[in-house]
This record gives sequence, structure tokens and C-alpha cells, in this order.
Amino acid sequence: MNSKYIEIQNVAQTFKTRKGPFPALRDINLTIAKGEFVALIGHSGCGKSTLLNLIAGLTLPSAGTLICANREIAGPGPERAVVFQNHSLLPWLTCFENVYLGVERVFGAASRNDGAPSENKAQLAQRTDAALALVGLSAAAHKRPGEISGGMKQRVGIARALAMEPKVLLMDEPFGALDALTRAKLQDELLDIVARTKSTVVMVTHDVDEAVLLSDRIVMMTNGPAATVGEVLRVDLPRPRRRVELADSTEYLGYRKAVIDFLYTRQAHVEKAA
Repeated sequence: MNSKYIEIQNVAQTFKTRKGPFPALRDINLTIAKGEFVALIGHSGCGKSTLLNLIAGLTLPSAGTLICANREIAGPGPERAVVFQNHSLLPWLTCFENVYLGVERVFGAASRNDGAPSENKAQLAQRTDAALALVGLSAAAHKRPGEISGGMKQRVGIARALAMEPKVLLMDEPFGALDALTRAKLQDELLDIVARTKSTVVMVTHDVDEAVLLSDRIVMMTNGPAATVGEVLRVDLPRPRRRVELADSTEYLGYRKAVIDFLYTRQAHVEKAA
């Protein structure tokens, strides 16, 4: 396993505002192994999404370097797919067409710049069907976003990201807007999908239980401004993980307590000031 698949070296991010420079992140140093699932957690304003956007290449750092697969991250790329809290589906397209659009951009004739042969429409459709099947949405392929539930919309967003066969899956609170039961179901499905695809995942979350259930490591951020990595917790729970079995696990409860202690004891002043 490549223990330095993603490297974040001395990264800082400062934004220009009307009130002057705003230091969002400082001194971020982190390495992520290939196939690892890492959760970023912290209070609002701690720069979790800012860090995810930097890994995605959607923004560039004010200082420092980000590397993925031995190449510096200088912008977005198909090897890094992003799933946002807002599924961002085009409402006039079907589920199939929303996923196909992303597949065509990566594997179609007009998009291949890696020397690989472009794929024909039948091959692109096969990729699309496979991605929808992976998230259990084959039966809803020809429905439009307005005809399906919020959880199903989010699964389409995940299918669209996975269909591009990214090396890294970046998720910004993908289940944050869903009800508790739908959220739990999609968490369990994500566990199965990641086990099958062996994806490298970086996920922003506010949910302690979600972080412990899904992650190999939890990166706990200090409060902003000028937030940084406060502590990294390794979660050595065996896989596959089943939430019912973990409910009474002393190890699970110990990891959960460690994250809560960091957030609400050591970083509690944000809550008091709110």
C-alpha cells in the first residue's frame, strides 16, 4: 500500500475579504494512504470544506503543496471526484442521463487526453448502468430528480462520481441533509461500495458516529480562524463493520468518546462563544 498517496505539506489558506485577509488554514501536514478512508471533523468554521476543496483542486493554497499519486494538485481532475451535500443534479435529465453526462466528459471522444482510446456510446452506457447498479438505482434510471427521494438523489450523485472511476472520492457532508434513517442506510451502502471499489475516500462530516463507523482515521481540526490539524485518531475496528454489532462495542464507544472529548472539551470555546 502506498502510505503517501495523498500528501499535504505545510499548507495554508488565506482568503481576501473586505475586512482584510482571513486565515482559514495554517500548517496543515497530512498523508493519506491508498485505499484509506479518512474523515475530517471539527466545529463549523474550522476549514474542513476548505481543505477538501484544496485536495479537489477547486482552489489553490496560499502556501504549501498538495500531491496526489506523485503529481502536484494544480486544479480539478477526473482522478478526484467530489460528492457535495447538494447532489447538484440537472432536473431536466433522468438519473441515467445525469450520470452519463459525467461519464461522457471523462471517457468520451472529446475528453480523453491521457492517450487511452475513447469509448463509444454503448460502452459509455454500460459504465453508466454499472454505476447505477452499484448504488442500487437500476430501477430508477429513467426517472428525473423530481420523481425520486432525497436519499435516491444523493445516491445518483455518488453513482456519477464512481462512474468516472476516480482514484480519490471526496465527500463534503454528503448525507448531512437527509433524515436519520436514510442517512444510516446510505452510510451502510457506502461501507459496502468502498469495500468493493477499494476507493481512497476523504469525507467531511459533523457526525461523530458517522466518522467512527466509516473511517480508518479521523482528522480532528482545531477551531478557526487559522485552523490546523489538532489530532489524528486511528480507528482500528475490523471490517466489514455492522452498526448493530458495534452499538455495544467498548472499542467503538472508546473511539466515540475520544472524538467527543476533543470537540466538546478541548475545543469547547467555540460552542461557549456562540
